[in-house]
Amino acid sequence: MNNIESAFQNGNAFIGFLTAGDPNLEKTEQYILALEQAGADLIEIGIPFSDPIAEGKVIERANIRALNAGTTTDKVFDMVKRVRKKTKIPLVFLTYLNPVFCYGYDNFFKKCNAVGIDGIIIPDLPFEEKNEVLPFAEEQDVALISLISPTSEDRISMIAKQSKGFIYLVSSMGVTGVRNQITTNLSLLTQSIKSNSNIPVCVGFGISTPEQCKEISTFADGIIVGSAIVKIIEKYGENAQPHLIDYVIKMKNSMEII
Repeated sequence: MNNIESAFQNGNAFIGFLTAGDPNLEKTEQYILALEQAGADLIEIGIPFSDPIAEGKVIERANIRALNAGTTTDKVFDMVKRVRKKTKIPLVFLTYLNPVFCYGYDNFFKKCNAVGIDGIIIPDLPFEEKNEVLPFAEEQDVALISLISPTSEDRISMIAKQSKGFIYLVSSMGVTGVRNQITTNLSLLTQSIKSNSNIPVCVGFGISTPEQCKEISTFADGIIVGSAIVKIIEKYGENAQPHLIDYVIKMKNSMEII
């Protein structure tokens, strides 16, 4: 069992996202451990970038705050190294191709392996272009996690059959952000993916309430929550920990354990 698989060993996984360096890296380290304490099974860590094209205003502002606080990719690696000494929870980076390219693919993935990163999500890397980075990721045992959107259609089979770690099923078109209503037939999309692969399917983009979490967890293997968590950090800053714990407990407790 690799570390990402362990997130699903007790049923559906709750996956929390935060932006490294928001409000600062010391608090990011603390909040990762707080999310785990509250029941998160896997943590996505956003490496801040000046042009996060898949993100809505909430996470975009978090990227700006983190960059203004002096967060760099090297400092994020150092933070992860400290966190890894305290927890075995699966950790996945979410970032864009430009920071990875500028760091150097070989150097970046070697550093991921060294500090204990289990996977990476790169939203602006088309699946058809994944071989630009895949050899470097595979050599360092870092899962390159694929995204499937409501418009993937005839590409679903191809993507599902070649995916690693888990599949990130995008709930809605557009950028990240809290949504009051999700109209995509996610159950049907999940069935289509599962007919082509045994890899876990996790739904993200817009999920923020226990009611949404409960409904989606009846057919998906995991729930990804980002903007709602980042909004709590935006609101409470360095005092966000108890609010994060309360929120994640409510979300985790609402999930159907399959």
